[in-house]
Amino acid sequence: MANSYISLYVHYVFSTKNRDPLIRPEIRDRLWAYMGGIARENHMKAISVGGTNDHAHLLISLPATITISKAIQIIKGGSSRWVHETFEHMKHFSWQEGYGAFSVNVSIVKDTVRYIERQAEHHRHKSFQEEYLEFLKKHGMEYDERYVWG
Repeated sequence: MANSYISLYVHYVFSTKNRDPLIRPEIRDRLWAYMGGIARENHMKAISVGGTNDHAHLLISLPATITISKAIQIIKGGSSRWVHETFEHMKHFSWQEGYGAFSVNVSIVKDTVRYIERQAEHHRHKSFQEEYLEFLKKHGMEYDERYVWG
């Protein structure tokens, strides 16, 4: 083949450190937009960015040149730095060290976008911890719950 074509969608899920409810309404939309901008500036495509007061969901289309781990390192690091520089009162803001990264088939991209957009509604009935463990189980990932939350 003369060219390479990549279709790689990754659904990232991660929380604030200690799952502290730091993503308040007054910064939320700006934070999601900024994270999407970081992706764009680094040749990724942010399909959807959202979440609630203690965690984020990102559906990202990755290029062949960026690994799954490098992509989230760039987005989490850049967004944390931006929060510190933009909101003086949030110097203690940080993301948890780890993350979940789940492959998404192109056939369910629209469903995944809807899921991310409906996070506030979804979390009226289910905690982040319950949601995250469901993701791990659904994707057949082995884990020891003692080490999931840090």
